[in-house]
Amino acid sequence: MDLPTIAQHCSGYLAAAVISVPIAQRLGLGSVLGYLLAGAAIGPFALNIVGERSSDIMHVAEFGVILTLFIVGLELHPATLWRLRSAIVGLGGLQVVLTTVALALVGVLAGFSLNTSIAAGLILSLSSTAIGLQSLKEKGLLGTPGGKASFSVLLFQDLAVIPILAVLPLLAMSTGTLVLDKSQINHAHAAVTAISAVPGESAARFTVMEHLFHISKLVLVFGALLGGRFLVRPWFRLIAAARLQELFTASALLLVFGTTLLMDLVGLSPALGAFVAGVVLADSEYRHQLEAEIAPFKGLLLGLFFIAVGASIDFALLRANLVVVIGLILTLIVVKFLVLWGLGRAFRLGLEGSLLFAFALSQGCEFGFVLLSFSAQHAVFPMETIKLLTLSIALSMAATPLLLALHEKVIVPRLRTSAPVPEREPDKIDEHCPVIIAGFGRFGNIAARFLRANGVSATILDLDSEQIELLRSVGLKGYYGDASRLDLLRAAGIENAKLLLLMIDNEAKALEIVDNVRHHFPHVKILARATSRDHAYDLINRNIDNVYHEYFGSALDLASDTLRELGVCPDSTASALAVFRAREAESLRELAKIRGTAEYFPAAQKFIAATEAAIRDGCLADAAEAATTGERSAALEQMDEVGAKAAEPGPERAGA
Repeated sequence: MDLPTIAQHCSGYLAAAVISVPIAQRLGLGSVLGYLLAGAAIGPFALNIVGERSSDIMHVAEFGVILTLFIVGLELHPATLWRLRSAIVGLGGLQVVLTTVALALVGVLAGFSLNTSIAAGLILSLSSTAIGLQSLKEKGLLGTPGGKASFSVLLFQDLAVIPILAVLPLLAMSTGTLVLDKSQINHAHAAVTAISAVPGESAARFTVMEHLFHISKLVLVFGALLGGRFLVRPWFRLIAAARLQELFTASALLLVFGTTLLMDLVGLSPALGAFVAGVVLADSEYRHQLEAEIAPFKGLLLGLFFIAVGASIDFALLRANLVVVIGLILTLIVVKFLVLWGLGRAFRLGLEGSLLFAFALSQGCEFGFVLLSFSAQHAVFPMETIKLLTLSIALSMAATPLLLALHEKVIVPRLRTSAPVPEREPDKIDEHCPVIIAGFGRFGNIAARFLRANGVSATILDLDSEQIELLRSVGLKGYYGDASRLDLLRAAGIENAKLLLLMIDNEAKALEIVDNVRHHFPHVKILARATSRDHAYDLINRNIDNVYHEYFGSALDLASDTLRELGVCPDSTASALAVFRAREAESLRELAKIRGTAEYFPAAQKFIAATEAAIRDGCLADAAEAATTGERSAALEQMDEVGAKAAEPGPERAGA
C-alpha cells in the first residue's frame, strides 16, 4: 500500500473508533461493542471505507491479544498460577470436552455427519480471549470467582489449540467416518509441525529423531523464558539507569515480541508464550512500570483487533442466510451457556459467579477464524459452511458485550439485595503527617486509634466511603481515595513522610502500592499487613522487613489463654510464646525464598518439627530450673497433668 492509502485506512479506523466507542460507553455497552460496531460500519461489506484489507489489519492487531495476556501474566505470581492448576486443567478441560460433545450432538441431530459435527464442536468450543478478558477487566470483574474461572478456561483453551490442529485433518469430510489412515495421520502431523519444520523436510517423516528435535526446541524456549527471570532484571536496571523513557518502552516491546517469536518457533500459541513471559516477571520490581509502558500499545492494538472483527461481518451473506445464521448463533450461545453454567455450579462458583462465567465465555473465538481457514485447506467443511461458521463466530463475539450488559444491568441487580454505592471523587487532603495509613478497616482502625492515643498524627486514606464516614462520625479524620494512585499519595505528603502503614485487605492492590512507593519514594519505610501467608511471602520478597499477619497476634493470645486455663504457669507460656514468635518469623522469611518449589513442603515440615522441639526443650529447661528450688516433681507433675487433660476426649468424642 502507498502512503495515501495507508493514511486513508488509518484515518478510517481512528475516526470510527473515536465516534463509536464514546457513544457505546455512554450507553453502558462498553468499549468492545463500540469497536465492533465501528468495524462493521467501515468494513468492506458496509461503507467500505477501509476496503478489502481488514484481514491484514487483523493479523497486526492480534498483537493486542498477545500484549493483553502478557499484562495478565504480570499480575499472576507463579505460586498463584499453581493454585489455579485444578481450575485450568479440570474446569478448562471439562469445558472443552463437554462443549464439543454437546455441539457435536446438536450437529448430528440436525443431520450433519459425525466428523463434521465433531470438527465444528471443537472449533466452536473455544471462547474469545480478547473479548472475554477485556470485557471482564473493563468492568472490574476479573478478580471475582467467575472472572478467575473464565481466565483459567481461556488459558486452557490456548493450550488446546495445538491438539485441535492435529485432530482436524483426521476429520476430513472425504472419509465420511473417523478413520485413521496413513495419509490423514501425515496431514495431522504436518498441521502441528508446519510452523517449526526444517525447510525441505517432508511432513510425512514421522521419526523419533524429529520428535526429539521438536521437544528439544520446546525445552530450550521454556528454558529461555525461565532464564529471563534472572536476566531481565539486570537488563531493565541498566535501561532504567539510562533515564530514557522511549528506551524502556522499546525494551518492553522487544521482550514481548521476542517471546512471541520463540513460541512461534516451536509451533505453540504466541499468546500463551506472552502469558508465560509475564508470569516469570510477575515478582519483578519493574512489573508495574512494564505494564504502564505496554498498556497504551495493548489498548490501541486490541481496539484495532475488535474493529477488524467487526469489519469481517459479511452483511450480504447474513441477509441471504439470516435464519440459518441466527440459528447457529443461538445454538452456540445457548449450548455453551448451559455447559458453562453447569460447570460453574459443579465447581462451586456460586449463582452469580456461574452466571458471569457463562455469559463471559458463551461466544466464539478469534482462533476460530484460524482453525476454519486451516479446515478449508484440509477439506473438513464445504466452503459455504466455513463462510457461515465464520460469520456466526464474528457475530457471537459481537454479542458478548450485550450479554455482559444484560448480566450487569438486569440479572445482577435482581440477585443482590442492595444497590452498589456510587463512586465519588477523591477528597482534597489538607494535612501532611509523618505517617500515612492506607486502609481503615478492622485492622487499620486499631493501629490508627492506638497511634492517636499516643499523640502520633497520621493521614488516613481509604477507598471505602462508608469507612470514611464512620471515621468522621467518631471524631477522627480520614480521606476518601485510592492509595495506589501516585497523585493521591503526593497530595497526602508522602514525599515528606517517614512511614507508610499498609493496612488494606486487597492483596493485589497492596502489592501494587508497595511497588509504586518503592520505585517513586524509596525513602519511605513500609509496615504492611499480610492477609495470608502467601501475601506475607509476596511482601517479604519485596524486601518489606515489617510484615504483620492480621490473625497471628490474636491467635497466639487465644492459644496462651488456653494454656493458662489448662493450668500451665505464666512464665512457661511466655517463654513458649517468645520461641514460637521467633521461629515463625524465621520460617516465614526462609520459606518465602523457596515458595512454589519442590523444597517448600519438606522445609515447612522441618520448621514445624524444630519449633515444637525448641518449645519442648524450653519446658524441660523450666522444669530443671524449678528443680533447683525443690519444685522439680511439682513442675513435672504439672506438665504430665496438662498433657493428660489435653488428651482427654471432649463430650462429643466421648459420646461417639
